Amino acid sequence: MRCPYCHSTNNKVIDSRPSREANAIRRRRECLHCLRRFTTYEQVEETMPLVVKKDGRREPFQRSKLYEGITKACEKRPVSIDAIENFLDSLEREMLESGQREIASTWIGERVMAELRQWDEVAYVRFASVYRHFTDATDFMEEIRHLLATRKEEKEKEKG
Repeated sequence: MRCPYCHSTNNKVIDSRPSREANAIRRRRECLHCLRRFTTYEQVEETMPLVVKKDGRREPFQRSKLYEGITKACEKRPVSIDAIENFLDSLEREMLESGQREIASTWIGERVMAELRQWDEVAYVRFASVYRHFTDATDFMEEIRHLLATRKEEKEKEKG
């Protein structure tokens, strides 16, 4: 590790402990050349799979892009930021644990839609309108009909 003050690589670790979030190791170091102290963090480098778009393009997964889309769908709805963050954490974990190097954007979109449907139906339809490229009111009506039919089926299963 290079000292940020004198750029010497000769230093020692004085203290080592987990960071507050426990996702990194915080190390206090002392430069053996200039005797100044500095802090470094060591963390696991996670490589998210590439996202394969519908047109075949591949691009890096961008949590911020997905977060923005979900928060827009949930705007003025009773969905907490914590719920969104927790969902994105679990989605990223699932993607990493899959071991795949590429994941279809449709898989991600369907996972988001399933979660939104459980949280809030209005947010679900808002997200669906962008995700499925609704072109007119007919598309909205078809999605709402499908949503209502699914809800009816679920209630009948609960009774029976």
